[in-house]
Amino acid sequence: MLNAKVKWVDGLQFVGESGTHHAIVMDGDIEVGGKNTGMRPMELLLIGLGGCSGMDVASILQKKKQQITDIDINVKGEKADTYPKKFTEIEIEFIVSGKDLSEDAVKRAIELSMEKYCSVKATLEGVAKINYSYRVIQT
Repeated sequence: MLNAKVKWVDGLQFVGESGTHHAIVMDGDIEVGGKNTGMRPMELLLIGLGGCSGMDVASILQKKKQQITDIDINVKGEKADTYPKKFTEIEIEFIVSGKDLSEDAVKRAIELSMEKYCSVKATLEGVAKINYSYRVIQT
């Protein structure tokens, strides 16, 4: 079982610590009483999705002996206007760079992550529409 601890610091600032003892600061916008000293929880959700799928893609491409030089993942989330203001749509763009990359290998790695392996995407499925695209850059 995974676990995390979140501790209030002051105002709207909290520090979250993972079971693996890594910490991150969260805070709110100044307009809502925060001090803008950390990420918003909804931003962390998008980062978690990008990180989860990125790790899948990197692992799969490395196993396929692809010569990756860079993977950038842009994640955008559209939130509902009314509370609880959950994500309604999320777009993920993978930009995979490397030497002699196989576009088919990149496409398949992303498909496997999105359809089978990424637990964050599977958790969000049915809550938000998730679209993804990719670009391959030969270096």
